[in-house]
Amino acid sequence: MAWTKLWVIAYRDLIRNRRRTFFTLLAVALGLALLIVVNGYIAGVMEDSLQNSIRLQTGHVQVRAASYPDGKRSLQWQDLLEEPEAVAAQARGLSAVSAAAPVLWTDAMLNTRNESMGLLLYGVDATSALYAPIRDTLVAGAFLEPDDRSGVVIGQKLAGSLGLDVGSDVALTVINANGEPEEALFTVRGLYATGVYLYDQGAVFMPLARAQSFTLTGDRASAVMLLLNRQDDAVTVAAALAGPTVQTLTWQDLNAVFLEAMQTGLAFYIIIDGIIMLIVAVIIANTLLMAVFERIREIGILAALGMKRRQIMQMMLFESAIVTLAGIAVGVALGLAGVGYLTQNGLATGDMAAAAGNLPIGAVLYARFVPVTFAWLALWTLIIALLASLYPAWFAARLEPVDALHSS
Repeated sequence: MAWTKLWVIAYRDLIRNRRRTFFTLLAVALGLALLIVVNGYIAGVMEDSLQNSIRLQTGHVQVRAASYPDGKRSLQWQDLLEEPEAVAAQARGLSAVSAAAPVLWTDAMLNTRNESMGLLLYGVDATSALYAPIRDTLVAGAFLEPDDRSGVVIGQKLAGSLGLDVGSDVALTVINANGEPEEALFTVRGLYATGVYLYDQGAVFMPLARAQSFTLTGDRASAVMLLLNRQDDAVTVAAALAGPTVQTLTWQDLNAVFLEAMQTGLAFYIIIDGIIMLIVAVIIANTLLMAVFERIREIGILAALGMKRRQIMQMMLFESAIVTLAGIAVGVALGLAGVGYLTQNGLATGDMAAAAGNLPIGAVLYARFVPVTFAWLALWTLIIALLASLYPAWFAARLEPVDALHSS
């Protein structure tokens, strides 16, 4: 019997019980749509968090003194970068670099009349494009001027939690390069809202020159931070700036913990994907078994008329393939629509961003299209569904014609 005839018989068997076929198709479609939406959303969250870290904290490449401790912040002169402006100028001369500037960072304590809070102090080149994410998200006041000796810029969330506004005076305390506490009074020049809780609640910016004098670090800096035109050029740029007295770190090095956490999270979501696919497979297998039990006499007649066991098995597999492929088509459409909605509107994180610790999660999380992942999800849905239908198909093929015909 030609394969085309088997497809026709399989199709007719499915439309005989439209309700059962519809709900099986719906299960496949909703399962796959859920997988596509979840994977698109997770991919968006991970990519956005990584890009937030790169544009707000690490850059694509950093040049540091060779002795600068990994994972810590130091103001010791031997750990700081000598002549950071010269290094930045050298970096800006590379065609792959879009922006480069020195930065000095240290832990600080911000004190008001009623409250104190620990945060990260950034001494920055106020004119550099590196800080466009801060400059462009100002919601009140103005950004820093390079020669400002008493101004700082803080996050709107931080200001709100401490009852501060533009023009408010705050005291900052640091442990300077000599290991002694240093305190000074500053005025809030502006408020920014990047949408990333980690920075909006925990960072304060001041001009680099003022930060250097405040911390007694001279003309030195913690690092020179670079943004590139293409993220993939990080290794090449790092190699070009390498030297015996400096260490160059790429965005992969600087975000190693985050990238490892991403891989661990992906392994977990693969397990979730597998569970959803298995649930769909069980539904399909159950549907086919019910169809077999309802059509035992019919299968016996087909066998008595000469249909081979292999053909009966193929017919049942074709039924599974038709339902699964139709469900995949509907599921892909629904899933892409869901991902499209989340790429435009996202989901507000609420208090989840605050609970994320050092992960730079934004206030609104968006999905992203990952066509290769979606294609693999559809393919594996088809494969697992067909594998699940093997037992019902084998069961139908093993029925003896005589026994099947005498079945009530």
